[in-house]
Amino acid sequence: MCAAKGAPPPTVTWALDDEPIPRDSGHRSNQYTMSDGTTVSHMNVSSPQIKDGGVYRCTARNSVGSAEYQARINVRGPPSIRAMKNITAVAGRDTFINCRVIGYPYYSIKWYKDSLLLPDNHRQVVFENGTLKLMDVQKGMDEGEYLCSVLIQPQLSISQSVHVTVKVPPLIQPFEFPPASIGQLLYIPCVVSSGDMPIHITWRKDGHVILSGSGVTIESKEFMSSLQISSVSLKHNGNYTCIASNDAATVSRERQLIVRVPPRFVVQPNNQDGIYGKAGVLNCSVDGYPPPKVMWKHAKGSGNPQQYHPIPLTGRIQILPNSSLLIRHVLEEDIGYYLCQASNGVGTDISKSMFLTVKIPAMITSHPNTTIAIKGQSKELNCTARGERPIIIRWEKGDTVIDPDRNMRYAIATKDNGDEVISTLKLKPADRGDSVFFSCHAINSYGEDRGLIQLTVQEPPDPPELEIREVKARSMNLRWTQRFDGNSIITGFDIEYKNKSDSWDFKQSTRNISPTINQANIVDLHPASVYSIRMYSFNKIGRSEPSKELTISTEEAAPDGPPMDVTLQPITSQSIQVTWKAPKKELQNGVIRGYQIGYRENSPGSNGQYSIVEMKATGDSEVYTLDNLKKFAQYGVVVQAFNRAGTGPSSSEINATTLEDVPSQPPENVRAISITSDVAVISWSEPPRSTLNGVLKGYRVIFWSLYMDGEWGEMQNITTTRERVELRGMEKFTNYSVQVLAYTQAGDGVRSSVLYIQTKEDIPGPPAGIKAVPSSASSVVVSWLPPAKPNGIIRKYTIFCSSPGSGQPAPSEYETSPDQLFYRIAHLNRGQQYLLWVAAVTSAGRGNISEKVTIEPAGKAPAKIISFGGTVTTPWMKDVRLPCNSVGEPVPAIKWTKDSEDSAIPVTVDGHRLIQANGTLVLRSVKAEDSGYYTCTATNTWGFDTIIINLLVQVPPDQPRLTVSKTSASSITLAWIPGDNGGSSIRGFVLQYSVDNSEEWKDVFISSSERSFKLESLKCGTWYKVKLAAKNSVGAGRISEIIEAKTHGREPSFSKDQHLFTHINSTHARLNLQGWSSGGCPITAIVLEYRPKGNWVWQSLRTNSSSEVFLTELREATWYELRMKACNSAGCGNETAQFATLDYDGSTIPPIKSAQGEGDDVKKLFTIACPVILATLGVALLFIIRKKRKEKRLKRLRDAKSLAEMLISKNNRSFDTPVKGPPQGPRLHIDIPRVQLLIEDKEGIKQLGDDKATIPVTDTEFSQAVNPQSFCTGVSLHHPALIQNTGPLIDMSDIRPGTNPVSRKSVKSAHSTRNRYSSQWTLTKCQASTPARTLTSDWRTVGSQHGITVTESDSYSASLSQDTDKGRNSMVSTESASSTYEELARAYEHAKLEEQLQHAKFEITECFISDSSSDQMTTGTTDNADSMTSMSTPSEPGICRFTASPPKPQDSERGKGVAVPIPHRASKSDYCNLPLYVKSEAFFRKPDAHEPCPVVPPREASIRNLARAYHAQARHMTLEPGAKPLGLPPPASSATTLPQRTLPMPGPAGPAPAPAASAAPAPPVAAEPPVAAAAAAEARVPTHSKVGGSRDSLLEMSTSGVGRSQKQGAGAYSKSYTLV
Repeated sequence: MCAAKGAPPPTVTWALDDEPIPRDSGHRSNQYTMSDGTTVSHMNVSSPQIKDGGVYRCTARNSVGSAEYQARINVRGPPSIRAMKNITAVAGRDTFINCRVIGYPYYSIKWYKDSLLLPDNHRQVVFENGTLKLMDVQKGMDEGEYLCSVLIQPQLSISQSVHVTVKVPPLIQPFEFPPASIGQLLYIPCVVSSGDMPIHITWRKDGHVILSGSGVTIESKEFMSSLQISSVSLKHNGNYTCIASNDAATVSRERQLIVRVPPRFVVQPNNQDGIYGKAGVLNCSVDGYPPPKVMWKHAKGSGNPQQYHPIPLTGRIQILPNSSLLIRHVLEEDIGYYLCQASNGVGTDISKSMFLTVKIPAMITSHPNTTIAIKGQSKELNCTARGERPIIIRWEKGDTVIDPDRNMRYAIATKDNGDEVISTLKLKPADRGDSVFFSCHAINSYGEDRGLIQLTVQEPPDPPELEIREVKARSMNLRWTQRFDGNSIITGFDIEYKNKSDSWDFKQSTRNISPTINQANIVDLHPASVYSIRMYSFNKIGRSEPSKELTISTEEAAPDGPPMDVTLQPITSQSIQVTWKAPKKELQNGVIRGYQIGYRENSPGSNGQYSIVEMKATGDSEVYTLDNLKKFAQYGVVVQAFNRAGTGPSSSEINATTLEDVPSQPPENVRAISITSDVAVISWSEPPRSTLNGVLKGYRVIFWSLYMDGEWGEMQNITTTRERVELRGMEKFTNYSVQVLAYTQAGDGVRSSVLYIQTKEDIPGPPAGIKAVPSSASSVVVSWLPPAKPNGIIRKYTIFCSSPGSGQPAPSEYETSPDQLFYRIAHLNRGQQYLLWVAAVTSAGRGNISEKVTIEPAGKAPAKIISFGGTVTTPWMKDVRLPCNSVGEPVPAIKWTKDSEDSAIPVTVDGHRLIQANGTLVLRSVKAEDSGYYTCTATNTWGFDTIIINLLVQVPPDQPRLTVSKTSASSITLAWIPGDNGGSSIRGFVLQYSVDNSEEWKDVFISSSERSFKLESLKCGTWYKVKLAAKNSVGAGRISEIIEAKTHGREPSFSKDQHLFTHINSTHARLNLQGWSSGGCPITAIVLEYRPKGNWVWQSLRTNSSSEVFLTELREATWYELRMKACNSAGCGNETAQFATLDYDGSTIPPIKSAQGEGDDVKKLFTIACPVILATLGVALLFIIRKKRKEKRLKRLRDAKSLAEMLISKNNRSFDTPVKGPPQGPRLHIDIPRVQLLIEDKEGIKQLGDDKATIPVTDTEFSQAVNPQSFCTGVSLHHPALIQNTGPLIDMSDIRPGTNPVSRKSVKSAHSTRNRYSSQWTLTKCQASTPARTLTSDWRTVGSQHGITVTESDSYSASLSQDTDKGRNSMVSTESASSTYEELARAYEHAKLEEQLQHAKFEITECFISDSSSDQMTTGTTDNADSMTSMSTPSEPGICRFTASPPKPQDSERGKGVAVPIPHRASKSDYCNLPLYVKSEAFFRKPDAHEPCPVVPPREASIRNLARAYHAQARHMTLEPGAKPLGLPPPASSATTLPQRTLPMPGPAGPAPAPAASAAPAPPVAAEPPVAAAAAAEARVPTHSKVGGSRDSLLEMSTSGVGRSQKQGAGAYSKSYTLV
């Protein structure tokens, strides 16, 4: 190793025997620099050989110089001498000659010259290592051959020779520069007196080579050189060096040339100010050569200087190298004149004077350096200053200026005291934060000074930080750390400890512990006990607060090994499944009781702390799911096992990442800017990274328009990856709602808050309509409608009037206010035509003009209506004005009518309707039944005019259908299908939920676009009730059915595999509570009750621990009864046991034997208890049976519900928009609870006919001419209600508004009318273009405007009747509803097995399932007076909707005796249009080869074709028993004849109906809709279905139903798709 130090750090090289060491595998060197700047180099020699011996030399070099060190290293081996190179020595210097011997050992090294042993004179030295030194080498004496001889054996030596050549260096004779002055001539020679030739001579000045020129000449010869200067000047001052060199050496001689210059001022002194106490410099700078000597003198006083005195130079006053005078601390006595005088003996002296003025800066003259205050007490700090006035004193605390106005704890007072200023800072009171340096700063114009005051605030110390070092069975070792000592020396410590269950009043103490001790042992503790420990510290101020309480307990040996094979599997975005195996058996150290799972988030920014969950051990392999984790975050998981003694080591951390989820926060900083009238820019910024919950895929902008009438426009969305989007094509001057969301692979995230923006105004569109009518011979009235697109706020209207033939170049203009929509133009010429048009004006300008109308003033003024027809939409319960302004002479008469199917009914004036003088119809508090077409007719002598207004009444939305899609231990996920929107778009949903046994409902508002919602943070294992309602612009709709759902989890239970008692002695028992299983919900409490056998009093013990508990103070040798109850949020579990304490000697006791004397008491007790027990068991058995039945019914309901939902999923019909156009087939609404649809017999018809409530149907009426304005003609049949013991009849009405704004149901509440009519059927005949005749329900509305039929659907509806108290009390139980669902399920299953469903066009469109009768069903009446057709509400609770095309006939025999209005009979070909499931097996068994049926897809067979197929030629007919329809086989022989019942349809020439056969009143059964009944009566298709009980299948193929029907006397009441 070789170490060297230098600056810059040197580089080290190595040489062996004066030759560089080669770098190879055997020789390696490295170099490094240590912290102190030392450079260290190592030379490593691997496998040394003989040649590696010799003299090693390390040489350190840098840019400044070099240093070296050498030493010899011997390598054992045969000695030899390396070849030596010849040496050149310099005369007069020392030379070393090394004998390069390698190998070892050898005896000696000797040198010879000319056969003489060296040394032979004083200049020769031979060292022990064999090196020869020649000192002061002489050429003649030392030059020659030298021999190195090495004795390797006593009689054997080896030798090598080397030749030394001596070179002589040059020798320069001395020379000197004479004194010189400016302008003199100068000649200096440099002569070499000896040295080997050739010799080269050069000159240098101040280290730089001198070249001839600029008055300097150099002349050189063989051994001399001269320097010549023609004119000396100041620039020639310097050191001149003559350098001579040859092959031996380079030598030089240096001399200085000095040029003398008289003194002169470089910087002259000037008057200046000095600041007291500061350093001052009086500038005075001179030059010259020799350097001038400067002397400063001082004359005191401010007047003219009288006499200058030399200034004594002291430590305070010094002369600087540049001749300026430095005064280190200016004093007041320094004021006066100063003289700077310079001389150097060349020429005359120079001098200059100046005046010094002294200013005194602000100075702190008095302040305390340190002071002490007590926390909570006041403290004053004083500071005194002097100096030039004014003086400002500022106080600072640390680096912060104290402002008493902002901090009321400080107050500053300042006062003058002669030439001093005293400032006082008062602290009131002192606080811990005041233990800092305070400073007072004095400031004036000439400086500032600061005084530092160290304030120490003393207070009681902070409590020590206590920790437990070691816990044993009866002792513990504590250690503490004292943090803040209150700025006072700690004088001692106190330790207090107690049993954790006791109060601190029963504490034990260890007091006055020395402050030099920081640990202590507490002894005499009880094992298996829990202690609380705390500590105090003291100083001279007082005692600290108690330290944080520590709790300790004794433990046993913990497991030594971690769990094995730990694996992680992400399950969801917030859960990871952890699986592992138990530690090795030899490392468990006992029975593993459970595990601790530690998990932490490893994402950037997390705190790195583990969250710990604990679970009980269940076996050798364990599984646990970590829930409520962050979404799309990486987690590290470790697992530890624990037993009764403690917790073992954790497994190695492994990582897993939760799955992606949708972003949980919306984009931030959402902004919307309206650019033009149809363009807006939306911008935003990315949501916080931590809330993305995945990889951001892009953004979605959702926006919709908000119209003036409260309606919402179509919701649109744009997807983008940027943070800005431009919305184009927006409606002008329209309010928009905008939301932005971010989405990931998992879906859309949370929407931002709704942002509202309005597009800018633009010119309006043309008025939507214009009319012009003559009002007199010289005036006309023009009226118009506001523009359909106002594009802004209408400011006015401009009316243009032009007469083409008048020659006027420009039209006349008239202006009206925006509220006036008509204008009378007077002073016109009779008989002349005028052209009129109108334009609206906004702030953006005049809009487009309307259509131009031509008008001519006339002498006669026929009635004309200047108001416009059209559609008027309004929310319900509002007053509506339908204008009908008219002109004419005489004044026209106004008449309002309302269209009702095929007739127009005059509008009567009552409290609800009012016709004003100007013809306006006012409807107060409109309802759904007010919707319809209103016609206003104006009539006078000269003519009439009409307008038609379609009034649409918006109502609250229909109830949604709510279902449960998923549940977990803490959440319930709900899904729903909205009902009808009531004519106004749905704004949102209100979800209400509560615990099952509570009526405290919580509300959640949900966006209108959502169709599912997750209720979170729910109680585990708990039933919840949930209901939902929709809201639109009108208000909140009806609430959905209340559904119930339960979160996962159950009550705790005790495992029989666990031992309950772990230790029992004579007075104590230790219980192991590990056997309690939580059931998926955390156990909140465990209650233990125990008593000696035979004792009536129980002792209670409540614990939250799930490990162990002690029963103490027991009686020895006693049997005990024990009962336990463990509770969680799902409920409580119970467990009982018996145990016996040991005898005093530790022995067990036998079981209890009953004493003979106690037998009588037991018998008495048994005699009394038996009847009570039997009665209790009977009640319990009855309760269990009822509960079993209920559970069975509920199961059937849930199964049917699942079936219905499966059917529902087949339909994609949107429930959020009104039905557009007629549906493709009839729909059947099946209501639950139990309902019945009855078609009355002829007695009922007669009664109705007598009451003139219905119109009989005849062929003549069907074929008569119809009103040209009507599209269809219809006849209504009403049937009276028959309230019987088996249940209420159906009701076709409902007070809730209808679901379609196009056609609403008319509702009345008159009970007298309602009792008479419970259902209504309508036969409708349409024009020739659609000649089919259909039978529809009573909620078909026919509009008669322009020959268009507006039909909501061909449907059959059934709902609960509540007309009378008896009807209200006839609610059907859950069992009825259950049977309904069972029948529905069997029907679907049977149809599926027969693969007929695909042909039948049969599906459920909606189903509202209820386990009990609904109390929300209400009734109304159909007011026949105004012929307004009522419409049923299909969305009642407990209703399923079916779509069937057509309804399937149930039984060919059930139609016997039922007369139906049939205009014609069907031919065989008509059956070709039947769906496949109507074409029964008997029908296809004998096909007619001559009349093949065309191939028609089953779904193309419409209801009208089916009706045509079922029609008969006669107006009515009686079906005789055994009658055989055309083309069909005879009925089964087992069928019996039904009593004849005829529905008479009297006509102008019709025969009288035959009397009906007498029959007992039939019990109500489900009736078949008339179309289906007609089909069954005419077609006689034997479809084999049962008749009767509610449990019969809809599609059950059995012929036994015919006989069963006859036995029940069903008569004409045939079963249909209305379920019983």
